[in-house]
Amino acid sequence: MKNILIASFDLEIGGVERSLISMLEHFDYENYNVDVMLYRHQGDFMPMLTKKVNLLKEVPQYATFRKSIGTLLKEKNYAIATTRILAKLQADLIGKIKRYSEPGYYQMQLMWKYAMPFLPEVEKEYDLAISYLWPHDFVAEKVKAKKKIAWIHTDYSSIKTNEKLDINIWFKFDLIFAVSEACRNSIVNKYPGIGNKIIVMENIMSTELIKTMSKETVENPLVKDSRFKIITIARLSHAKGIDNAIKALEILVKKGYSDLAWYVIGYGGDENKLKDLIAQYQLSDRFILLGKKLNPYPYLKTADVYVQPSRYEGKAVTVTEAQVLGKAIIITNYSTASSQLKENIEGLICENSPQGIASSIEKLYMDDGFRRNLQKQNELRNFENNSELEKLFSLIN
Repeated sequence: MKNILIASFDLEIGGVERSLISMLEHFDYENYNVDVMLYRHQGDFMPMLTKKVNLLKEVPQYATFRKSIGTLLKEKNYAIATTRILAKLQADLIGKIKRYSEPGYYQMQLMWKYAMPFLPEVEKEYDLAISYLWPHDFVAEKVKAKKKIAWIHTDYSSIKTNEKLDINIWFKFDLIFAVSEACRNSIVNKYPGIGNKIIVMENIMSTELIKTMSKETVENPLVKDSRFKIITIARLSHAKGIDNAIKALEILVKKGYSDLAWYVIGYGGDENKLKDLIAQYQLSDRFILLGKKLNPYPYLKTADVYVQPSRYEGKAVTVTEAQVLGKAIIITNYSTASSQLKENIEGLICENSPQGIASSIEKLYMDDGFRRNLQKQNELRNFENNSELEKLFSLIN
């Protein structure tokens, strides 16, 4: 039996976490022992983690990466708190100098760099160690394994990181898995020297599970809403472009489309900012934040159109889930969009702006036949891809 370690941050509700849960559901446990290292044992998806894996005990030092600086100080964890303060100060300074819209990525790199001397190593040696979510420093520096894999879930051309810190980590891995061809290209363009390490492995989809969960009875406001219903499932953050979605709805309402409602499932740091924007445009009865939902599929199934207004993506799990449930799709033209769906066959790829989003929604609203054709194409397509795991198993063997 081969021994595998898979490491990630936690199991809060999110696309990456859903894809990890799904992959572990389809793993080959007859031939592989799987240890899962979660830096913090928290999140609504924790009960969904298969009992076939061995969940390693939470290590206090690694749990700090999901805690605020204030919490660390209260817990008298002064050493790691100091590294976090240094990381934030340096990232904020560099962010201002280089005008980073999101210095948080650079800050995360520095958090790991400065905390490294205070983090324990894993004693057990593995045949394969997988770092499922960036930053990948833990597996790179603190795990002994014959082979190491890092997973990429985002578009690297759209985020600002310290390239020197990144490249030092990338070279400590034997292979890098990207969730789409476009995602692979984005990192190769940024780091040409690691192109020979990167292969594409798509997120594993449990299509039958998605369809079964969509039939669950939940308190669903979309059922009683007779309006044309748009839905988005996303983290409430700058990257996901929910602010542009609000502005797009305002454009449509001003044009006289009074029969529209937009529901958003998700949570995140921008919630209050988005609520203020909704109030500013007087859309409180039309743009509705539903918050965190453990099972988003009954809501998704009830909607007329799924919209992904992201500024950038690797490959959005939620878009594929919407396709599995036979929805017409609109996504913005982020750089990896063409790998997400077939334009005008499975959905629309629109200009990444409020006006672009509004125009595509208007098209699907007005053209019922075209919308139904998109739905039919997605209903007919088979999204099951468990065979992707063979890429991983062949590497181990």
